[in-house]
Amino acid sequence: MPPLESFLSPGLLYGLEHGSLTCWVICGLLALFSITSWAVILSKHFLLSRVQKANLSFLREYRESNHALELYQQREPHEYSSFYHIYHAACRELSWYLLGEDEPGSTFAARLQGAGRITPSQMGAVQVAMERSVAEAALRLEARMGWVSTSLSAAPFLGLLGTVWGILDTFSTMTTAAGGATLSTLAPGITTALVTTVLGLLVAVPSMICYNALVNRIRGMVVRLDNFASEISAGFDRTFVDHRFSNEALPSLSALGTPSMPAFTGSSSSPIPSAAASHAMHARV
Repeated sequence: MPPLESFLSPGLLYGLEHGSLTCWVICGLLALFSITSWAVILSKHFLLSRVQKANLSFLREYRESNHALELYQQREPHEYSSFYHIYHAACRELSWYLLGEDEPGSTFAARLQGAGRITPSQMGAVQVAMERSVAEAALRLEARMGWVSTSLSAAPFLGLLGTVWGILDTFSTMTTAAGGATLSTLAPGITTALVTTVLGLLVAVPSMICYNALVNRIRGMVVRLDNFASEISAGFDRTFVDHRFSNEALPSLSALGTPSMPAFTGSSSSPIPSAAASHAMHARV
């Protein structure tokens, strides 16, 4: 295996060899940000892949089921499927309004056969439960992404801080150097100052690329969560909601009263012609 020095530029190696205490402190902070960022990026990548695979598996089972509550009655958990948690939250709320219980018991199927239907307002409560579950699933998918955002935002500024600090130290060395400042006396300080900027960019650029890729991936998954919730809502609405009109009678026309017509206030010099006079006028023309 080739040594690490073969992958680094000579200028970067020179700057690290002559690094000051401030440079090493900033490099240590940058390394900490980099480790944290990559740990979150890799764990989030594997988590999203697992969630996506579990969602596809549950979606296939849901669409192949014979009844909308069949998977809920089986009580087979899908831990990594966000679709399952949305479906389970909707089924719990629906079961409460249909049967008065939020967990399927031994007589769940038999009681469901004799259950009636729910009202549109009760279906609204089921939709609220699904929306709440979608929001919780989105928060779980976006968890710890702030660490990556902080790393890609803070790393360039830390590198710039180290550069400015190193240049200030270099100027201080110029004023105290015996015999005048030469290139050999200024090179270590300037090179060390630029090292922190290079390391800051090496931390920020990969973090920014991975962060944007993960954010776009999470947004796509959240959209699919909303679409799945809409699919469940439409299926439940067709199967379990009673959309018949209520028995409340409409008020009669007499109870509404007579319409009020505004009185016409015309001048006496231009009376309104009657219908017969108007007809005779047109006949003469």
